[in-house]
Amino acid sequence: MPSQLHERIHPYLDELKSLRQTIHQYAELGLEEVRTSALVAAKLREWGVEVTEGVGKTGVVGVVRGKREGSRSVGLRADMDALPLPEQTGLPYRSCNAGTMHACGHDGHTAMLLGAARYLAETRDFAGTVVLIFQPAEEGRGGARAMIDDGLFDRFPCDAIYGLHNRPGLAVGHLGVRPGPVMAGGDRWRVTFQGSGGHGGSTPHLATDVTVVAGHFLLGVQTIVSRNVAARDTAVLSVGYAESGARDAPNVMPAQFVVGGVCRTYDLTVREILEKRMRALASSLAQAHGCKAEVEYWRSGYAVVNAPGPSAVAAQAALAAVGEANFHADIPPSTGGEDFAEMMQVVPGCVGLIGNGADALKLSPRLHTPHYDFNDDAIPHGIAYWASIVAEELDGNRSAG
Repeated sequence: MPSQLHERIHPYLDELKSLRQTIHQYAELGLEEVRTSALVAAKLREWGVEVTEGVGKTGVVGVVRGKREGSRSVGLRADMDALPLPEQTGLPYRSCNAGTMHACGHDGHTAMLLGAARYLAETRDFAGTVVLIFQPAEEGRGGARAMIDDGLFDRFPCDAIYGLHNRPGLAVGHLGVRPGPVMAGGDRWRVTFQGSGGHGGSTPHLATDVTVVAGHFLLGVQTIVSRNVAARDTAVLSVGYAESGARDAPNVMPAQFVVGGVCRTYDLTVREILEKRMRALASSLAQAHGCKAEVEYWRSGYAVVNAPGPSAVAAQAALAAVGEANFHADIPPSTGGEDFAEMMQVVPGCVGLIGNGADALKLSPRLHTPHYDFNDDAIPHGIAYWASIVAEELDGNRSAG
């Protein structure tokens, strides 16, 4: 990290770590981030940032204007919400909200952008405008869309937008940026098989048996990717739950069997294939066994595809922030989802990946697990990355639009 930047942010790193742990302790679900949003807004105002609250219900937007003339505007975004997951870290600052925890590092994302906000507000050594986007409800509750529908980019125009997500398994102090697909579009699905039900001991021959249909479906659905998607393409189709019958009534053949899961793809054509084949498979199996099938398929987000221009800017910023030895231009994409992709459908952007820690013996706990915790040692590197993005984008030599 540039020594001048390190000297500038070092005095308030402890405060940022404390803020991160406070956000972690008071974890809030999407569109319920009342305490978190209030804390973010208060700190931004304390540091001289223009603040607008309530964007997309609980979102916060800060604006920092450079001291040099410039018409270009760049957006930096962090997410604030937690997950509905009981925490098992045993940390002194573990979540005090039962069944809710920061298992994806959004507390750290927020802390890094807060640190960048303070640095940028103190220095303002850039030409143009920085829009700080603190987004609610990334975890499946549509926070990005809520902010867009509330006029985010009409009220705060941006020429380019940037996101940053932590990656367990990548060492602290390392950054990765790649053009093109970096995270997948995430869909959810549910299939409900309906039959007559019946007495499993005396008259099974008079029933239409949904368990037989579901059994064939559970096996068949696993062939959709292997036999319908080209090997060069990426697709994930997983079953997450199956539910039918009553444990205390094993002699009753159930009249309903529900199966649900997720799909992840980078390509819209592949996405179409998965949905089409799932519907066809469920319908044909149900018909063959005298049952009915209802397929529900929810397209819950776009794939994150980094645009060429912002990707080049982000790569240069990462190099400036952590050096060539710690920069990963070939970092592999993930089939995890990220609703920042919704914003990238409106404004070209790029998502970078920052290391959350790894050593030779044990990887840091994975995302969305009850033992996960954001690594506070990553905070200064995230601030350096954000500051470098602004330096690259708003140096006065790039034109708006």
